[in-house]
Amino acid sequence: MTAASAPIDAAAHWNTRFAGDDFLFGTEPNDWLRDHANSFPRGGRVLCVADGEGRNSVFLAKHGFVVDAFDISSAAIKKAQRLAAASDITVNYQLADCDSFSWKPGSYDGVAAIFVQFADPALRGRLFARICESLKPGGVLILQGYTPKQLEYRTGGPSNIDHLYTEAMLRSAFAQLTILELKAYESEIREGSGHCGRSALIGLVARR
Repeated sequence: MTAASAPIDAAAHWNTRFAGDDFLFGTEPNDWLRDHANSFPRGGRVLCVADGEGRNSVFLAKHGFVVDAFDISSAAIKKAQRLAAASDITVNYQLADCDSFSWKPGSYDGVAAIFVQFADPALRGRLFARICESLKPGGVLILQGYTPKQLEYRTGGPSNIDHLYTEAMLRSAFAQLTILELKAYESEIREGSGHCGRSALIGLVARR
């Protein structure tokens, strides 16, 4: 196996990306999540998948949700804990990847999956299945990602088209849920230096 084809150490990769003092994706919540958070049952328990430096989990905790969150990066979790402490709120953070996180069926009133497009199709299939299983009846998924057109903009997100989302793919992946909103659109986003500029986005809100 050549160095070019060797598997990436995902934890090391993200620890490097999150190593600086600045917040790579900013400290403000994702716009799609902010605009649709009232779809979650009020005061419910919500899981933030691959939460990074905590901008989304802290936002939800500030708005009265009981929040669990996980990420593969210890550097990101340390920043998230500092962000939560600065807001005098509590988030239950866990160092884990999508396979090692302690998924529990029927345990969440909501799941936030914001730009989790590090996942290749195989990992994505496992992740999406676990998200669906983890929702309580009536629980809500809020998801945001990039569409293939994002490869033209290159203002954030993966360079591999297999990691990007289409409406048809999301309808198929979440066929067991009731889709409340599914929208592909373009917008200018400002999420730190990591996501910045004109972007080809897709947002999903779905209920179990």
